[in-house]
Amino acid sequence: MPDFSIGVDLGGTNLRIAAVSAAGELLEKVEVTTKLALGRDHVIHEMCTAIQVLSGKYEKTGSFRGVGIGIPGLMEVQSGTVLKAANLPGWENYAVRAEIERRLGLPKNAARVVLENDARVAALGEQWLGAGRGVENMAILTLGTGIGGGIVLGGKIWHGVNGMAGEFGHVTIEPEGPRCGCGNRGCAEQYASAGAIVRMAREAIDGVEAVALAQGAASGAEFGAKAIYDLVLGGDLDARRIFQTVGWALGILLADLVNVLNLEMFVIGGGVSRAWDAFAPRMFEELRQRSVVYAATVPFDPGKDNVFSRETADQSERDAERRTIITQARLGGDAGLYGATRLPWLSD
Repeated sequence: MPDFSIGVDLGGTNLRIAAVSAAGELLEKVEVTTKLALGRDHVIHEMCTAIQVLSGKYEKTGSFRGVGIGIPGLMEVQSGTVLKAANLPGWENYAVRAEIERRLGLPKNAARVVLENDARVAALGEQWLGAGRGVENMAILTLGTGIGGGIVLGGKIWHGVNGMAGEFGHVTIEPEGPRCGCGNRGCAEQYASAGAIVRMAREAIDGVEAVALAQGAASGAEFGAKAIYDLVLGGDLDARRIFQTVGWALGILLADLVNVLNLEMFVIGGGVSRAWDAFAPRMFEELRQRSVVYAATVPFDPGKDNVFSRETADQSERDAERRTIITQARLGGDAGLYGATRLPWLSD
């Protein structure tokens, strides 16, 4: 049996724990409901119990490297302390790593516990086993209720000076746009997240006769980003305009990121990414127009009047290897889980 590590994906709804080999083979996965109402001690107890069961089972034939944990929110990575977590009430300024190490009874110089932001471990998962396999330098944008992000440089997460690098959701798209929960106006999160899609749909219902949207909102069924995307598939123009706005905002955001970071790959994940066909054409259109770096390397498409692309029509295969790749995530909801299992191997 190979050496292994354990990854934990702690979400507001589900708690998932997996044992994964050093080569990325899934050995076993456990999933339970995150019972936040019972308090953080109960959640930590369930987490540690699952870790002990899995580690005890696979330690019989392989060496246990450690535990990686992805948690939504702001944290101090070095101390393993959650500073703020909107979806985990009562976890503010909570020394999670120290508590888990205490409950697991891990001796010094033994298997380690590494804490990390959930979006950043998703970036690591995609870089290791997903869309970015074999790519050393990449970034991910996770489009969920909000927008998360992570940067991987040289195969490791880039934290920045205080551990908060990759807050792509709070890059300004429109200076006087809708107010964001962070206090700024016009953040990317206000245009390209699931929450933004629902907000724009309700604004459309209030402002014009958006019949299909109004019927969907009043149906009694869950009125979320998926329901609005389903209306796009059904040919509704009001819903389609909303996803055009999503593409417009992502194109501006990616143009800024490509110009500044010039990474090999940008991966788009999260639940909203499943609506790729509804927002990606407008996203690439904006990206070509607004990023001189992307436009200078994107392959020429004879069906589009793009002067920047035209200049690169005769690029060689060697040049093609230097193009910026924008693509969908491949691991879906497991990106964070696989990324978490990778953390202990990179923490030397």
